[in-house]
Amino acid sequence: MIHSLFLINGSGDIFLEKHWKSVVSRSVCDYFFEAQEKAADIENVPPVIPTPHHYLISIYREKLFFVAVVQSEVTPLFVIEFLHRVADMFQDYFGECSETCLKDNVVIVYELLEEMLDNGFPLATESNILKELIKPPTILRSVVNSLTGSSNMGETLPTGQLSNIPWRRAGVKYTNNEAYFDVIEEVDAIIDKSGSTVFAEIQGVIDACVKLTGMPDLTLSFMNPRLLDDVSFHPCVRFKRWESERVLSFIPPDGNFRLMSYRVSSQNLVAIPVYVKHSIVFQENSSSGRFDVTVGPKQNMGKTVESIVLTVHMPKAVLNMNLAPTQGTYTFDPVNKVLTWDIGKITTQKLPNLKGSVSLQSGAPKPEENPSLNINFKIQQCAISGLKVNRLDMYGEKYKPFKGVKYLTKAGKFQDGEEGNNFNEC
Repeated sequence: MIHSLFLINGSGDIFLEKHWKSVVSRSVCDYFFEAQEKAADIENVPPVIPTPHHYLISIYREKLFFVAVVQSEVTPLFVIEFLHRVADMFQDYFGECSETCLKDNVVIVYELLEEMLDNGFPLATESNILKELIKPPTILRSVVNSLTGSSNMGETLPTGQLSNIPWRRAGVKYTNNEAYFDVIEEVDAIIDKSGSTVFAEIQGVIDACVKLTGMPDLTLSFMNPRLLDDVSFHPCVRFKRWESERVLSFIPPDGNFRLMSYRVSSQNLVAIPVYVKHSIVFQENSSSGRFDVTVGPKQNMGKTVESIVLTVHMPKAVLNMNLAPTQGTYTFDPVNKVLTWDIGKITTQKLPNLKGSVSLQSGAPKPEENPSLNINFKIQQCAISGLKVNRLDMYGEKYKPFKGVKYLTKAGKFQDGEEGNNFNEC
């Protein structure tokens, strides 16, 4: 299946490669570099690139490209999911997934890749199993290994490797038993010039951090589970129970994991939390223009919209901008023609406004008056879809765990159909 894996940094350098079945020359990545040059944006590189003898399947994570090489046709999503598992495992082991960090821990990186794939097929991809096979790096362990010549490899086979619950190791013990769930939602929408919603949906995930002793069996229920579409679960969830009762029944992995992801596509259930009104005017045969933008709350369920940052990609003819914000600070990059306005929180008493003059190149043709607007924001303790966790019950163990749920709404991709507004993830 997967023959080789290449890790490529933002400069286009291959800084790490791993081969399982046969050695594939680095020159195969030239097809990837050609596709990267043709792509308008670094994140728009095609995930599947056919070559005369191979297929290149890639993901972009943490400013790195993970490029898998396969020789025969396979299900692309299968390979993409595996690559995401690899990136997640690096993040879990090292705290970050950067070129510097992977180079500093190159021995453990190769050990992980050797265990995660066997002869090109995924083998051990669960964090609990891998952490028993390969101990996570610590300063003390690194010093001991350098003095004794030993490695991070475990001496015994993981207890969960051959069980029917491979995602959870046996004999887990905690002094404090806790289970935390984060409901995180991103709003995607297309808005027309009048402010009416043409298209809107919510992409949501529920991330869990479960530290419970023994082998607990959990049941999580929602107040309104029927609004969820396209639900995807962690393998621990019993799908038949969800189909019949719309509750999540599962024996959880130990530690951090993504319990489920979902989509809310019903137009009437998607609330747009903020709006942007802007007027950008360039005069004919003139070297100046006017810029005026106002941001305000719309439907935020009584919560404060915070961490707002507005980014505007101005036309190439713009030389400089002289603006006056009523709130926050702004910067203009004259090289990349990008205006960034850090607003902070929105208060209903006075809406944030940014206006002033724009300097253009003399003799240049009149530029477009609809540059793209991107806005990042967060709403704490709010799930914009209205999804609420009803209760969490535990069976199989006698202690009472501490339980907590946190909600967060972030901007996804928000686009104005007439004027080009984009709301991107925070």
